[in-house]
Amino acid sequence: MSGKPRILNLFSLLFRKYSFFRVFSYVFIIALILTLVSVATVSAKKIPVISSVNPVVGQAGDTMVIRGSNFGQIRGTSFVEIGGNRITASGYITWSENLIKLTIPSNVQDGLVIVTTKSGSSKPGFFANEAGIPVAVVKDVKASGAQITQISPAQGNIGTLLTISGSDFGITRGKSRVLFTANAEKSSDLGSGQGELAQDFDFSTISASESDYDYEFWSDSEIRVRIPDGAASGNIYVETEKGESNAVAVEITLQGGQKSYSLRKTYILEVDADIDSIDTKNGTSVTLRVPRPVTSSSQPMAQLTECVPEPVISDYKNTVIHQLKLKKATSKSEKLKFSHNFALSTYAVHSEINEKLVKPYTQSTKNRILFKNAVKQDFLVPSENEGVKNLAKEIVTLKSGKTETNPYLQAKLIYNYILENYKLREDLRKADAPVLDLLKSKKGDAYDFAVFYTTLLRSLNIPAEPVAGVLVNSEIKTQSHWWVEFYIEGFGWFPVDIALGMGLNYNSFRPVENTAEYYFGNLDGQHIAFSRGWNEIKQTMNAKSKIVYRPKTYAFQSIWEESSEGNVNYSSLWNTPVVLGLY
Repeated sequence: MSGKPRILNLFSLLFRKYSFFRVFSYVFIIALILTLVSVATVSAKKIPVISSVNPVVGQAGDTMVIRGSNFGQIRGTSFVEIGGNRITASGYITWSENLIKLTIPSNVQDGLVIVTTKSGSSKPGFFANEAGIPVAVVKDVKASGAQITQISPAQGNIGTLLTISGSDFGITRGKSRVLFTANAEKSSDLGSGQGELAQDFDFSTISASESDYDYEFWSDSEIRVRIPDGAASGNIYVETEKGESNAVAVEITLQGGQKSYSLRKTYILEVDADIDSIDTKNGTSVTLRVPRPVTSSSQPMAQLTECVPEPVISDYKNTVIHQLKLKKATSKSEKLKFSHNFALSTYAVHSEINEKLVKPYTQSTKNRILFKNAVKQDFLVPSENEGVKNLAKEIVTLKSGKTETNPYLQAKLIYNYILENYKLREDLRKADAPVLDLLKSKKGDAYDFAVFYTTLLRSLNIPAEPVAGVLVNSEIKTQSHWWVEFYIEGFGWFPVDIALGMGLNYNSFRPVENTAEYYFGNLDGQHIAFSRGWNEIKQTMNAKSKIVYRPKTYAFQSIWEESSEGNVNYSSLWNTPVVLGLY
C-alpha cells in the first residue's frame, strides 16, 4: 500500500474515533468559506480611487479633472466633494469609469477632494483655492478653459451686437453658450416649494437665443452676439464644454420703456398621443413628432423629464421624434401610447412703454434675420394679401391724413380697432376655416384673432410672431390657446393676448379688472408656449409618404405624423397637454 492511501486511512480512523477532531474540522471548513466570501465581497466592492486632481490650485469657474478608477460609467447618485461641499448636478461636465470633469463652484474652499459612489468613498486628493493664496500662481490655461479679455461695447440695449474678445472659446460654437444676467425676480408665485424640479436650473442667467438668431459669429478668439430679450445689467460669461469663463460686467438698458419678469411658476406637464385601430397588410413605418414647450425669456426652463417609450431623438426642431414599425400581424385592438412629462417654468410679464421714445426700425435692425423672418408671409400668416394691407393702412391713417409710423402706436391702433369692431367666438371655428374670412365676417375665435393680428402687423413690416400653447385656469385645467408677440427695437418682444383682451372666458389665478388694457403688454404666468411662429418640418421618408397636419391646436408645425408608402390604416389621438403638478 502506498503512502497516500495509508495517510487517508489514518485520517479517517481519527475522525471516527475522536469527536472533537470532527468538530474542529467543521469549524475550520466554515471559517475557510467565510474568509473566501469576505475576500470576494471586498474584491467586488470597487472603492473609487483618485490617481490625480488637476488643477491642484485653481479658482471658481475653472474645470477640474479627476483621474482614477472605479468611478462608474454613469454618475447616478455618486458625487464629488471639495472642501466638504458637494458638487450639484449642474456642475458635472463628464463622468466615466476613469475620468470626471466638473466646474469648480463659486463657494469653493481649500480642502480634500473625495469621490463617493455606492461602493464607498475614495482616499482624498487635495485642492487649494487660488484666491486664498497670497502669492502669484501660474494658471493652468488648458484646465481653465475660455477666457474673456474684453467686451465691446460695454453697454447697450436689447438687441445690441456685442463683440467678445478672448481665448479658448472653441473653433465652432456647438453647445457652447453666452450667458447674461436675467431680468427676473428670484421669488416664486407659490413660494419656495418647487422641490427638485428646478433645483439644478440657474434662473439668475439667460442664454443668448438661437430662435432670435442672437449668435452671429463664433471663433476661438472672438464671439459676436446680441443682447437677448430678458437680459439685465450684470455679468456676462462664456460657457463651453471646458466650463465657464471669467465674468465681465455689461450695462444693459431697454430703449423705450421697462419690462419685468416675476411670479415664477413651475409646472409638470403631460403630453400624450395614442395610436390604435391599426390595420396594415404590408407593414409600414410611422413617425410621430411630438411638440416640445419652447424656451424664451418668459419661459426659461422646459425640460423633458420622462418619456415612454424611449424616443429616437429627444429634441429635433423642437419636437420629440418616435418611430415605429407597424407589422402585418398587428391587431386592430392593439393600442400604442406615447407619454411625455415636461418640467417647465413661466414668468408673468409686465411691460411699460414710453411711446415717445419708440422710433421706427433702423436699417441695422431691418438687416437682422430676426426681423426678416418675422415680417415675411408664411403658411400661417398671409401678410401679402391686398385686403389685409389695405385694412392695416386704413387703421394707421390718422384723422389728420398722416400715417402713424411709430410701430408701437401702429400695433396699439390695430389692437384697439379689432376690439371695437370685431366679435369673439368662445367656440373654435372649423379647423380649415381661413383666417382671411375675418375681413368680411368680423367674427372669429382665439386662434383666428392671434393669426389675424399678426398678419396685420407683418403687413406693416412690424416683426410679429403668433404663439401657440395652452392656457391654465385657476382650477389647473388646460385649453389650447394662441397669442402674439411683436418686436420693438431696443426693447425686445412685447406680448399681446388679443382674445383675452376681447373678454375670452378664463379664470386667472389673479383676477384682472381691465382685460383690454392689461393684455396689451402684460401676460400672466399661466400661458405655456409650445410654438413661436410657424415650424416648417420637411418630410423624411419620400414624396409619397402620408402626412398628418393638425391645425388649430397647441403647436404650429407642418407635420405631426408621417407614414411610409403602403396600405395602412390607423387611428391617432393627440390629447391637449395636462398639468400634473404646479409648484
